[in-house]
Amino acid sequence: MKTGARAKLRAYFLNHIGEILDSETLQNVANGASEWARRVRELRNEEGYQILTHNDRADLKPGQYLLESPVPRPAFAREISKETRAYVLDRNGFTCQMCGAVAGEPHPYAPSRKTRLHIGHIVDKSMGGTDDPANLRAICSVCNEGASNLTLERPSHEKLLIQIRRATNGDQLKVLEWLMKKFPKQSKELIE
Repeated sequence: MKTGARAKLRAYFLNHIGEILDSETLQNVANGASEWARRVRELRNEEGYQILTHNDRADLKPGQYLLESPVPRPAFAREISKETRAYVLDRNGFTCQMCGAVAGEPHPYAPSRKTRLHIGHIVDKSMGGTDDPANLRAICSVCNEGASNLTLERPSHEKLLIQIRRATNGDQLKVLEWLMKKFPKQSKELIE
């Protein structure tokens, strides 16, 4: 019988209560599964295990985890419907709202990985956030692994223009090509 990464991680945490575990160890426990961090979050959010990180305790460093107790707290169930997921992904242009990576393309910060998008809460459920589409965003697996209750502001058009002006002519043309593909009707109107 094959055991999933989540079950392996649960058993490992329960065998190491009160011990600081690092991300490399946990990834190995999950047999190198690329979404091991998501499985850890599921243990926290869906099963209620008190797995602490540097966001919860100042003495923990990024990439360190600690299970305080074997007794889970009441947990939140997954309640986001397929329709809501599809709506949020479409609304966000199948693009990570933190780093701008596009679903299916090589990830800009991890080129060996294709970008996979998830649905993330802007205000986390643990902080009173809801599953309403207005509180949801598309987020890639790379950003989601380190996102825990973190929200970045979207850059204004002024800041984007500053960055585009600083880019090389070749990169500026790539931005123009992308914009023309994204807005074909408006591009045609401007040309005419």
